[in-house]
Amino acid sequence: MDIVCLDLEGVLVPEIWIAFAEASGIPELKKTTRDEPDYDKLMKFRLGILKEHGLGLKEIQATIEKIDPMPGAKEFLDELRSLTQVIIISDTFTQFAAPLMKKLGYPTIFCNTLEVAEDGEITGFRMRIEKSKYTTVKALQSIGYETIASGDSYNDLGMIRASKAGFLFKSTDKIKQDNPDLPAFETYDELLAAIKANLG
Repeated sequence: MDIVCLDLEGVLVPEIWIAFAEASGIPELKKTTRDEPDYDKLMKFRLGILKEHGLGLKEIQATIEKIDPMPGAKEFLDELRSLTQVIIISDTFTQFAAPLMKKLGYPTIFCNTLEVAEDGEITGFRMRIEKSKYTTVKALQSIGYETIASGDSYNDLGMIRASKAGFLFKSTDKIKQDNPDLPAFETYDELLAAIKANLG
């Protein structure tokens, strides 16, 4: 039994924080997991900047409403889901992901949760589990699934390496150079072909 595990941001949809950095005019918010491997550190940095500028969940959700999946992402996902089970494993948050899941045809997503005050200030975040992508892949394997994984960032490497087949997708030159043994693709057609070749 195969199950495909995909990252969300940078693979199926644009990076939410980059879109919000552009919308809010705060360039520091452009930093993502492609730049900072320590997610906890990255999120604390982001929450500090939001607080400093008096921005909360409402403002970020207004930006997310305008984000569309990457061209071809929904078609890729639809075809993949017709072939095998697919789970999106993301370090984003349920409060961010919901409108994007609608645009992608409601695929299954495992992600984290924000702690939000009544006034909309994001006061903290709850990770579903430590090393969520790697841990989820190992848990799926423990119940009889063989995993195939793909992502673009440092926090995807654990699940990619733990899977029977794993691929970088639209990743950075630095991550590709640091992981020369991992196949790296730029188009959904290439990624779909590679996944198909490893099914069954």
